[in-house]
Amino acid sequence: MSAPLLSIVIPVYNEAGNIAGVVGEVRAAFDGHVDYEIVFVDDGSDDGTAGEIAAEAAGAGVVRAVTHAARGGKSRALINGAKAARGRFMATMDGDGQDDPASLLEMWQRLCESGEPDSRLLVCGWRTERRDGLWRKVVSRVANRVRGWLLGDGTPDTACGLKLMNRETFLELPHFENMHRFFPALFARRGHRAVSVPVAHRPRNRGVSKYGTFDRLWAGLWDLIGVMWVMRRMRYPEVREGRE
Repeated sequence: MSAPLLSIVIPVYNEAGNIAGVVGEVRAAFDGHVDYEIVFVDDGSDDGTAGEIAAEAAGAGVVRAVTHAARGGKSRALINGAKAARGRFMATMDGDGQDDPASLLEMWQRLCESGEPDSRLLVCGWRTERRDGLWRKVVSRVANRVRGWLLGDGTPDTACGLKLMNRETFLELPHFENMHRFFPALFARRGHRAVSVPVAHRPRNRGVSKYGTFDRLWAGLWDLIGVMWVMRRMRYPEVREGRE
């Protein structure tokens, strides 16, 4: 089987009831537009998520599955999904049904606006109208402003699950827990630029969020300190072969 151009990596934890709908929407958006695959990463679910992914993988040739024996967190799921993926480019999205794959297709078109996919561009989703509770929106807004002030990443919604990037570059970045919140800053340090594209955001149809707002807030503060330290030590010299 030839490698697809795009791998859509979807980390999930206890999302039984949402898998088939996500696959159906991705296929409706991407079929006929780009050669792609869907890589689900089941992060140690203890409901029926694994069985639903297996059923989709058996019935749809574009679906593949990666399974964690125990929960490792969203960033670890993205890392392992990227390692298993085969596409030159990698997209991320959440598996709870709130992200609209049609918006992801618009992000892909932004990546390709020069005619070919831009390997040095990170495209980030921007939920201009979030369908979450007021408190969650307030916490996210404050976190984005503090992060933007300290890191200068120029991205209004780094927590949005919809992102599109060069997969090889992602695999070269320093990997750590919660790194997914800092993609724009990390990619910028690698010499890439980031753009934000307005995307649709929808209410969750079933299930509940797996993270509390205070968990995100405190984790984000500690992670921000760590990322500032890491970025000061990231070095990517130009590599040339042969002698001048």
